[in-house]
Parts: sequence; structure tokens; C-alpha cells
Amino acid sequence: MPLAIVSAMREELAAVLEDIEHGVAEQVAGREFWRGRLRGHDVIAVQARIGKVAAAATATVLAERYRVDAILFTGVAGGLATGVQRGDVVVAEEFLQHDMDASPLFPRFEAPLYGRARFPTDLDWSERLASAVKRALPHAVLHQGLVVSGDRFVSSAVESRVLRDTLPDALAVEMEGAAIAQVCLDYGLPYAAVRTVSDRADDEAHGDFQKFIEETASRHSAAIIRALLS
Repeated sequence: MPLAIVSAMREELAAVLEDIEHGVAEQVAGREFWRGRLRGHDVIAVQARIGKVAAAATATVLAERYRVDAILFTGVAGGLATGVQRGDVVVAEEFLQHDMDASPLFPRFEAPLYGRARFPTDLDWSERLASAVKRALPHAVLHQGLVVSGDRFVSSAVESRVLRDTLPDALAVEMEGAAIAQVCLDYGLPYAAVRTVSDRADDEAHGDFQKFIEETASRHSAAIIRALLS
């Protein structure tokens, strides 16, 4: 079974796509799924698009149609915890939807009818990703822990501070990971995620975001995946 490599934006995935040998694209559900070989492994790479619904739809196609062995998500995130700075790398150990609130029917952040707010990643794949980060980017600062997701680009110091106060152990914030974690739990599918920190999720977050993805984050993703599969 192939390994799925997923990013929200094409720019985040660009350097990985360059590494795929004999890549063949297939259009499914409005997305381009690239099948090929990378470091001797069968892989499927896809741009999930931005947000939780798009990410969940992509993960479902990967589980149902392609029967992938595992899903690896890579891309960028905004740093939340004090020590998580631009250029650092975060490997998620669990995900939570920071904008999920079905109270008073369910506790805040809890996914209704799941009995949980936090969705863990696969321990083995996460440790393998962390090891790959250390080999591929020896000078990068690596963090492992909680990453939170929501359908909002967090780009103000006020909102970032509220998230830190509410979820003090959250390392970073993004827009897709928790949705994929929930789908993968449903399918019993291993899932791991690595994010390069592009900003501090504050008033400067929008700055040179696109340039950072193209010049730094995409290359980080490709280097980490190469190290993982070598």
C-alpha cells in the first residue's frame, strides 16, 4: 500500500513533487493525486486545500479509494507556545479543534459523540518523523506535542494570546490537522504530521508568508520526507 504525503497548499508540496519519480497525476474529487516512487517507496502526494472540510474530504479519498498505508501531513503552522519560533519544526503528538464548541451539549473542544477533544497521531510514525527532522535539519529546533486546528487563519496577537491562555500546552496552530486526525481515527489509519513554523500567529503573520513557504517550508518538507524514506 502506498504512503500518502499531503499538504494544504501546492507551494508547500512543490519540492516533494519534484522528488517523485515516474509521477502520474489522477483527478479525483477535484484534486490532483500524484502517484509514483520516492526513495524506493510507493507514494501518493496530494494538495488537500485549506481548511478542515477540505482536509477531511482528502483524507477520506485516500482511505477509501487509495487504501494508503499511512497519511503524512506536511506544511506550515503558526507558533503559539513562547519557545516556538519562526523556522522551528513541530511534530504533532495530538490534535485538537480550537474552534469546536458544542456546549452545553458537550464540553468545549470535545468532538461530539467521540468522547474526546484530543486526537492522537500514530506514535511510531511520529517518532520516525522526529528522527527524520533531526537528520535532515540538524540545526532546526524541534518541538513535539499538541497542535491545534481551526477554520481561521490566526493572525493577530490578541487571538494568539487567547489561544495560549485557553490551551497553554498548544505548540502551534494551523487549519487542517485535527480534521485528518479524526478521519484517520475513524478508519484506523496511521497518521503523523510535521509543520515548519512560518510565523508567530500574530499581527505580522501575513508578512512574507508566501515567500517563506516557497523558499523554506517546501524545502524543509522535501528534506524531511527524503530522510524519512531513506
